[in-house]
Amino acid sequence: MSEATGQRSRKDLACTAAANAYQKQFGIDLKRRVVDEGEPFAIVQADTPHEIFHVMDIPIITNQWWSAYISAKQLSNQYFEVMARHGFPENSCKYCSLGLACTLANDPKSAPWGGLPKPTVLVARMTCDCIQHVFGQWAEALGSEFFPMEAPAWEHKDPRWFAHSRNDWQEIYDADRIALMVSEMRDLIALLENRTGRKFDEARLHHLMERINEQEGYIWEAAQAIGRARPCPVSIAEQMPNTMIPQWHRGSDWAVDHARRFRDEVMERIASGAGTAAHEKIRLMWIGAGVWHDPGFYQALEERLGAVFVWSMYMPFAGPQYIRELHGRPMDALASRICSMNEVLHLPPWMNGWMTSEAERCGIDACVVLLPPDNRLSQSGTKITAQSLEAAGVPVLSIDADMVDAKNWNHDRMVTLVADFLVARGLA
Repeated sequence: MSEATGQRSRKDLACTAAANAYQKQFGIDLKRRVVDEGEPFAIVQADTPHEIFHVMDIPIITNQWWSAYISAKQLSNQYFEVMARHGFPENSCKYCSLGLACTLANDPKSAPWGGLPKPTVLVARMTCDCIQHVFGQWAEALGSEFFPMEAPAWEHKDPRWFAHSRNDWQEIYDADRIALMVSEMRDLIALLENRTGRKFDEARLHHLMERINEQEGYIWEAAQAIGRARPCPVSIAEQMPNTMIPQWHRGSDWAVDHARRFRDEVMERIASGAGTAAHEKIRLMWIGAGVWHDPGFYQALEERLGAVFVWSMYMPFAGPQYIRELHGRPMDALASRICSMNEVLHLPPWMNGWMTSEAERCGIDACVVLLPPDNRLSQSGTKITAQSLEAAGVPVLSIDADMVDAKNWNHDRMVTLVADFLVARGLA
């Protein structure tokens, strides 16, 4: 990885290497199943019910994971050039369309795995205008079918949804929205059973949901401990993989065990007084998806200014948005998790209410916001959230950059931008 685009991150936890090794082997096994052996699989958005596929043992390729994978291999620029040659506007949403770009490039020599084969189905929630176009055209290019899931308006607007979501999910997320999601999930199950010959077992879903609660409980414990600890024991450069890699496999024996191991290592570092920076002075919050092409960005100012990225959405999201008291209704509990996942991360009043509360909980001194210029969903609530944080006394820097497109990213320039902001706001 070049100095201009990004740098590798430092690893303080043994479990980080274990998570990365597991995910690498998972990628090898997934390629074998869907490319080499031709097993039925699905391409899905991150905010769709992955649990349905896990219960039915149907492999999935998550669009956001695939985009991050392509970006990490420094292939995004050439694929977006392909999109432009196909007549797509240059300001197309990068995060959601990179997989489509890879397919349209039709270049087995450059594409990871030689490109994706025909999936059984592509699944996405209709959370913004681009989704139907991206997934519809991607399905056509792959010779498959797009199964859209609705994202209806959310009438119940509780800025403190996160304080009640674990138990009172039917009231928080609206019974009608949950019922619609359950109906759509049952239609998806019928389609999968018909096309793959595999059967859905609701008892297995109940067990999986219980195991997910256990896994997310460990991550939530670690998130709470990190928020209280001084100094911060683990940078978000390690929080992200130790949260997100198990999240792709949520409820599996490995994922539950890894979440427990991660929590234990975090607690050990706190007990020993270890910090990710030798002399922590500034606690930073990161809002947005990870900059997957430059993981070293998050640790670049730790020794120079004592500035530590303490918070990102991935880890503390485990508690309020994943843990569910099942009440004997696993399908409904799952629907309550899925039907609002993007909304609470990207739309006011849910986004700004939660993130302002989290900044207070973690003692945040300043916030850096990723504002992808071509991603509407990542912008829609972000500016209001920035205003809420500033009103709460937390200075905010917005960065015009993209999580998977490295074309306009320069590591040194971005690090300097953050450093200058901290100096200008009297924090360094």
